[in-house]
Amino acid sequence: MFTQLLAVMMPIMIGAGVGYFWVRFRQPYPTGFVTKLVFNVGTPCLIINALSDAHVELAAFSRMAGATLLCLLALLVVGMIVARVSNIHWKVIIPPVLFPNTGNMGLPLAMYAFGKGQGFSLAIAVFVIVSIAQFVVGSITSSSRPLKSMLTNPTIYASIIAIVLMAYQITLPAWMANSIELLAGMTIPIMLITLGVALASIRARNLSAGLAFALGRVVIAGLIAQGAGLVLGLSDEARGILMVMMCMPIAVYNYLFAQKAGRSPEFVASLVMCSTLTSFIYLPLMLMWII
Repeated sequence: MFTQLLAVMMPIMIGAGVGYFWVRFRQPYPTGFVTKLVFNVGTPCLIINALSDAHVELAAFSRMAGATLLCLLALLVVGMIVARVSNIHWKVIIPPVLFPNTGNMGLPLAMYAFGKGQGFSLAIAVFVIVSIAQFVVGSITSSSRPLKSMLTNPTIYASIIAIVLMAYQITLPAWMANSIELLAGMTIPIMLITLGVALASIRARNLSAGLAFALGRVVIAGLIAQGAGLVLGLSDEARGILMVMMCMPIAVYNYLFAQKAGRSPEFVASLVMCSTLTSFIYLPLMLMWII
């Protein structure tokens, strides 16, 4: 079991470590360019590549997507309660409550933990719903033209194309499939390296509050994920995947949106930093239980 967990966690830590120490050694990293490249090219190709080749029923994919949406709605209620109790503006606290790092960290971990077959495809379903919801909320809270931002989101169009390919079992021409697979292959390594770069660049304060928030969110998100899975009749494996994905550390994008909007970026940075560091402790325990 230890060897299996090591095989899952070490690629995550090494990939993020490359980015972290790259910045610490004062090497240049074009974060803006890389983020746009991954967001506009790599991620859409990854979604299409994973789902078009997936041997997963559309009903199972839809149930996982529905369970993810149910989790987000429940977390939204939790976020509103936290905002009311803590007197923190809802635009500051709700995104960190809602959105885990299902991309930079969640997808690599799901690939190594559950394989590249049906398990990874179900993880993609969680990622798609969380990404779309995150971009919608992020656009509302930080953009002056949220509708335009949402309509230019390539993840939405890639998801529609991938679901059509999966539903109708459409096989892409070899040249197109190989090109998409090649571009998809760069995405996860770059995601991990960029995660490390972001962690090295974040300046966090109030770490005690960040630690309490991170641990509290993991417990609540895990319980919500299990409950949503039971309500929608997910299999044991699917509930485990949903729980792992929803318990990922807080997404770095939350910090970027807070910084862009000028809404307590240092507070959000402490949440991101603490949740990411603690995840290297609780995720192996969670995977040990699930696997």
